[in-house]
Amino acid sequence: MITLLPKHTGFLLTLLVLYLPYLHAAPPAAPVAYDPLSTTETISPATFDFDVNDTSRKRRILLRVLLPAERKASPVIVFSPGLGGTREGYSYLAKHWAARGYVAIILQHQGSDAFNWENRTPVQRANSIRKATNTANFLARIKDVTTVLDQLEHWNKTDTNLAGRMDLNHIGMAGHSFGAVTAQAVSGQTYVRGTMSYTDPRIKCALLLSPAAPQSVSAPKDAFGKVSIPWMIITGTKDTSLISDTSPESRREVYKALPPVGKYELVLKDGEHSAFTDSPLPGDGPRNPNHHRSILALSTAFWDAWLRTDMAARVWLDSSGPSTVLEVGDSWLRK
Repeated sequence: MITLLPKHTGFLLTLLVLYLPYLHAAPPAAPVAYDPLSTTETISPATFDFDVNDTSRKRRILLRVLLPAERKASPVIVFSPGLGGTREGYSYLAKHWAARGYVAIILQHQGSDAFNWENRTPVQRANSIRKATNTANFLARIKDVTTVLDQLEHWNKTDTNLAGRMDLNHIGMAGHSFGAVTAQAVSGQTYVRGTMSYTDPRIKCALLLSPAAPQSVSAPKDAFGKVSIPWMIITGTKDTSLISDTSPESRREVYKALPPVGKYELVLKDGEHSAFTDSPLPGDGPRNPNHHRSILALSTAFWDAWLRTDMAARVWLDSSGPSTVLEVGDSWLRK
């Protein structure tokens, strides 16, 4: 007896044979959501301390380098600390960035570091700090940055630990307080009504913690109107200065004067000047743990977006991503 198959049955059998192996297979996994706080590394980053001797200036620059675990050329972040800062400071930032796959480098600037006022009375220390914020130290810090960038190019070819580990086509610059002023100078700020610049073209984006703006009404636009690379600014509602007239409001003038595209500002509610450091807060008050968490999340997304060209990070920054790590009272702006 011959059984006649219904019309199209042959075609259906062919499809069944082709797709049978997939009928009991697990469904494809959903894409993992972008999370700038997650890290996959379970070991501490390799840490190396170096001294760079600038013989032309008879100056020694101390720096600490944290390497990610993956042995490949990785983007580089150079950090300039504030007054009294050393290469051992801001470790919460450096460790997280290294765990996210960046080469993190913390500088120490002679003349405005901790060695300048060790073993002094509070009054002597305050006077030393004020004296350290001078034009000579400002220019010396700028030169420190360019000297270190030159040295990185040499080490990337010759050093036993660093050779081939740095992607020097993707360098980010960061800094806090006097370090932010340093970072501003090498990443786009102009001076003398926009006619003078210390910009280093090797720097592709910049993160500024507690930045400073010129004090006159028109000066911020002159200073920041020509910034052509992405900048992220983070400050706080209590981010005052003990040695100058810089106020939380004046720090926000920097963002207002920036041209659009790739510019961001986070203002942390009750964020004090020391909130961005590893140091105790004034009066040994309790630290808001979400301040460091927010700084890590927003800065990491910024680096991912502009040093790695990670579109998921860009979307996170430009949509509701920041709201997932911020608290009521924090302010987030972008343009």
